[in-house]
Amino acid sequence: WYQRRVRGGMSEAPHVKSGPTGSGGKHVGKVKNKLPAPIQITAEQLLREAKERQLEIVPPPPRQKITDPQELAEYKMRKRKQFEDNIRKNRAVMVNWIKYARWEEETQEYQRARSVYERALDVDHRCVPIWLKYTEMEMRHKQVNHARNLWDRAVTLMPRVAQFWYKYTYMEEMLENVAGARQVFERWMEWEPEEQAWSSYINMELRYKEIERAREIYAKFVLVHPTVKNWIRFAKFEEKHGNVAGAREVYERAVDFFGEEYMEEGLFIGFAKFEEGQKESERARAIYKYALEKLTKEQCPELFKSYSIFEKKFGDRRGIEDVIINKRRFKYETEIKQNPLNYDAWFDLLRLLEADGSLEDVRDTYERAIANIPLVASKKGWRRYIYLWINYALFEELEADDTDKTREVYKACLDVIPHKKFTFGKIWLMFAQFEIRQKNLDAARKIMGTSIGKCPKPKLFKGYIDLELQMREFDRCRKIYEKFLEHDMSNCNTWIKFAELETILGDADRARAIFNLAIQQALLDMPEVLWKAYIDFEVEEEEHERVRVLYKTLLQRTKHVKVWISFANYEASIDHVSKARAIYNEADKSLQSEAQKEERVVCLEAWREFESKHGTEETREAIKKKMPRRVKKRRKIDVEEGGEGGWEEYWDYIFPDTEANSSNLKFLQMAKAWKKQQGDKEESMSEDDDDED
Repeated sequence: WYQRRVRGGMSEAPHVKSGPTGSGGKHVGKVKNKLPAPIQITAEQLLREAKERQLEIVPPPPRQKITDPQELAEYKMRKRKQFEDNIRKNRAVMVNWIKYARWEEETQEYQRARSVYERALDVDHRCVPIWLKYTEMEMRHKQVNHARNLWDRAVTLMPRVAQFWYKYTYMEEMLENVAGARQVFERWMEWEPEEQAWSSYINMELRYKEIERAREIYAKFVLVHPTVKNWIRFAKFEEKHGNVAGAREVYERAVDFFGEEYMEEGLFIGFAKFEEGQKESERARAIYKYALEKLTKEQCPELFKSYSIFEKKFGDRRGIEDVIINKRRFKYETEIKQNPLNYDAWFDLLRLLEADGSLEDVRDTYERAIANIPLVASKKGWRRYIYLWINYALFEELEADDTDKTREVYKACLDVIPHKKFTFGKIWLMFAQFEIRQKNLDAARKIMGTSIGKCPKPKLFKGYIDLELQMREFDRCRKIYEKFLEHDMSNCNTWIKFAELETILGDADRARAIFNLAIQQALLDMPEVLWKAYIDFEVEEEEHERVRVLYKTLLQRTKHVKVWISFANYEASIDHVSKARAIYNEADKSLQSEAQKEERVVCLEAWREFESKHGTEETREAIKKKMPRRVKKRRKIDVEEGGEGGWEEYWDYIFPDTEANSSNLKFLQMAKAWKKQQGDKEESMSEDDDDED
């Protein structure tokens, strides 16, 4: 009924119906509502509720009291039979053996309990709990010899189980059998157990004030477990007991034991702190320095910190500076290790070493730095790297004073640079200048010739020319200029410098020929500079006709307003006012014809300034009438996409002659429009006459 109620929701309770025969048979009523209940109940919930609602308290089993020896014997036999049955079912379960033996012990049947334990050991003699329970039983009942025999058997069978040894030595010490406990420890130490076992042995000897024995144990201990921590413990033991010389000897033995291959910073920190505690600051400093020299930077971060603190306590200014330098060096070394291509870190490290470092150390660091060639094949990526070579060469020349090494550095640098892709003119020039300082002019010329042969750059040509100028080798300068112009004939500065050289040498004809050749070139990078230099040259030579020819030739190529103004100013400077005025007039007409309003305004302003200095009232009034009027206008903004761009305001210039022409033109346009209008009227009247006819 309960299940139907849970599944079917509300249903009728079971009731009894009498059968048709009146026999009173039981019939279950039908479930009317078969829909699922709104609250479902699981079997787990039913069991939980049943457990929580236990109303019946089950009484504990009655305590059995045995008063008859025969009944006791039957009880023992029955219990033993149960234990034996459990053991027979599964002999490997040691819990059954332990329960059996404990029960025999409780009934004071010690021989039977021993027999049970021995039978269990026959089944599994490597079961540690059996040995422990067995020996604990013997110790509880003060069977010392039995317990000692059991411990001997246990440690003989399983010498690596430390628990047996600990309990064995503890028992002997509780029995005040110190010699026996020491003997057990010695047997145990032959197996070279873990560190805790040695510590227990040492602590036992210290409890009985056996310092020499403890020292001997420590000496064996550090050889069995040779770690820095154990050596330091040994040294602290000696220091604690007032044996300073012994502690120092232990530290020295430890340093010799580990050697340079297995050195650790902890040992040296402990050694230095020991010496510091003994007021031996010089010894401590020597230890720190020795360790820092032998260990790498990655192996001794804590050592370096300890050394820094030590120097701040006991060091002088120089010692503190050394600590700071070492700290900075360690920082730079760390950055370089993370990124060998970090050339800024290399520069900082090298600068630090050059300020306070040995020659070999600096040289070795330079070699390490230049070995990190950039991975990118672009000049921008090589710039910082090349300065490593430059600094290296300067260091070898100025600091180390090693000429051969400096020459090797320059040659190695030039071999590394990929000249087919790019080069560094600074290296070539510095190499050549170095050879000149060594009074080796031929080598310097050979270097510069090789440079312009491999990678002809303007900087190299200029450097080579400056070198020969200093040597006063002008013929060589001419040849280099010729090579330079063969390489790049569009470089106006080269033409100008070549002509200036000839001018300085007093050969005006050669300079003029160079300028003439230059202005005939089809392609020039800065032609205006070249023309100006040529004109200035002729002006200095006072060749006025040549200057006029040059200006006229230039005006045939360009009608720029500055050329006109310069030409007019030149004529004015040599007191040819009429010619200058004629040039201004010609310029005004030329610019007017080309409709260059702004350039014309500039020309007129220059003309007005000229007339204010050299003209008369009549000429000033004439030029004043030519000046334009400035007006503001609007124009439509052109848009490429075809949309409306709006309007913008701008300033425009209206010249008097242009304004008169524009007014006459406007009048002609109005007359033409009136004539056309009259013609349209006559045509319309003739059409009306035809319609009437």
